[in-house]
Amino acid sequence: MVNCWKHSGDHSEEGRCTGGGFDSSSYLPKAFWIGFSAILLLVVVALGLAGHLALAGSGSKSLQTVRITASDQTGLLLNQSAVVDPQNDLVMFSVTSSGNQTSTVLFDIKHGLICYKPVDQDSCFLQTMVRSDYEDVGSLVNASGDKRNIQLSGNKTQRRTEFLGVLAASQVNVSSLEEPLQTLCQDRSVHWTRRTDDPGKQRLVYFCIDICFPSNICVSVCFYYLPE
Repeated sequence: MVNCWKHSGDHSEEGRCTGGGFDSSSYLPKAFWIGFSAILLLVVVALGLAGHLALAGSGSKSLQTVRITASDQTGLLLNQSAVVDPQNDLVMFSVTSSGNQTSTVLFDIKHGLICYKPVDQDSCFLQTMVRSDYEDVGSLVNASGDKRNIQLSGNKTQRRTEFLGVLAASQVNVSSLEEPLQTLCQDRSVHWTRRTDDPGKQRLVYFCIDICFPSNICVSVCFYYLPE
């Protein structure tokens, strides 16, 4: 052991050298350690509180499922559910037809797109959102906070039909799409559509998807292929 000497006035004090240097920790004021411990405790409490608030905030924006029951124009019951993701501005519909087949409709509010994935097709179809789409989806997002099951009244429900023309030449590269559109349509071709008037008898409507919203509005979206 190596002894070191610290001179103070006429008296000498012996300390301990550690690694060739003088260990002065034993001479730090006691008040310093008390203050340091208090600050450390405050930091730990603040970090814990911040983490708790972060978890609470993320929980308030968690996924919510809303089930909508309505009947179509023929009186058959439509079984629908919508998963609302307010954090990512997404609403995904699962629409089950009378044949017990389920199609998917995704509203990507952030990018202003609607993606249709019909169960009986090998393609996905894209459409840009318009004002009425934002209003319809907004009624669902607002309703998801306090309602889980919504029954639409048949005599109060407004119905409208939209026709979307599909151009086969307008195929989109799936890898260029944002998530979750890319994942939804990764195994299919993707085509743009455009709103059109009633195609008339000269055009064959290939399929329709009925979507109902909590605002007592049901939309029948029908697709047909435009000439190349």
